Amino acid sequence: MTRYSLLDLVPVVEGGTVAQALANAADLAAHAEAVGFHRYWTAEHHGMTGIASAATAVVLGHVAQATRTIRIGAGGIMLPNHAPLTIAEQFGTLDALFPGRIDLGLGRAPGSDQRVARALRRTLDSDPNAFPRDVMELQSYFADDGQTGIVATPGAGARPQMWILGSSLYGAQLAAALGLPYAFASHFAPDALDDALAVYRRDFRPSAVLDKPYAMAGFNVFAADTDAEAELLASSQQQAFVALRTGRPGKLPPPVPGYRESLGAQGSAILDHVLSCSAIGAPASVERQLAAFVERTQVDEVMVVSSIFDHEARKRSIGIAAKAMDALEKVAA
Repeated sequence: MTRYSLLDLVPVVEGGTVAQALANAADLAAHAEAVGFHRYWTAEHHGMTGIASAATAVVLGHVAQATRTIRIGAGGIMLPNHAPLTIAEQFGTLDALFPGRIDLGLGRAPGSDQRVARALRRTLDSDPNAFPRDVMELQSYFADDGQTGIVATPGAGARPQMWILGSSLYGAQLAAALGLPYAFASHFAPDALDDALAVYRRDFRPSAVLDKPYAMAGFNVFAADTDAEAELLASSQQQAFVALRTGRPGKLPPPVPGYRESLGAQGSAILDHVLSCSAIGAPASVERQLAAFVERTQVDEVMVVSSIFDHEARKRSIGIAAKAMDALEKVAA
């Protein structure tokens, strides 16, 4: 069985507000729950006017309150920005409020530029190799095993499901060594996907929380009733990605007809490569593309990413994705 889940960057659209983006996040999560998604994640990004999920734990509490059964989590918390005790307290609180539903994905990227990272941490004089140690310190707080000499309150005895995130072999190696589930960011950094999954599965060591490898990979879905409409919806995310790569990040722009063609061959090729783990099209087309991705990766779970300007079109897109994944399961059965 291949599960399907949703990554929401809580986009602030051009002409929109943070309040609107947060309201949309709760509504989207409730819709995802209704159509069968297994979990809803959002990610920590800072200093970006187009992303409203910087205070990740606060956003997760808001979203969890609007849902009943879907797992809610961070995909992820950028641990170098925080003391592990702080994260233990935040996610211990979430686990107490919503027991059995909280995920904690951990990454080592800053989620910002160096200027913003300095404002967050006050100093950048930290050990770049501290991430594994910080992860284990965080595990110790949740386990309340006495190794730190500090009892996290809340946090001690909490049981959020911990994940290691990555877009290179580093995260795969760490997840394997610690026996934790692993999520790969192939929705925007696909290059090392196959190698990372192979390393994770080869080197996995069973742990108290997981007896065999469990892998998830990100996959963009832009689905609509027709291929042409889906291509148009996808142009918002394409514009946003080009803006980010050229140092001009902003709010999510409205779709533009013919955007790919306007970039020329070179620009279009860059998008084809970076966003290669994507399905764009009508329901039958999306189902084929999802099936090919699952067949290629053999992942246990697909994390759907769907940044679309119009909120109702976005809900429609993830509904199509859910039906496509359900259809794949029926074929596999």
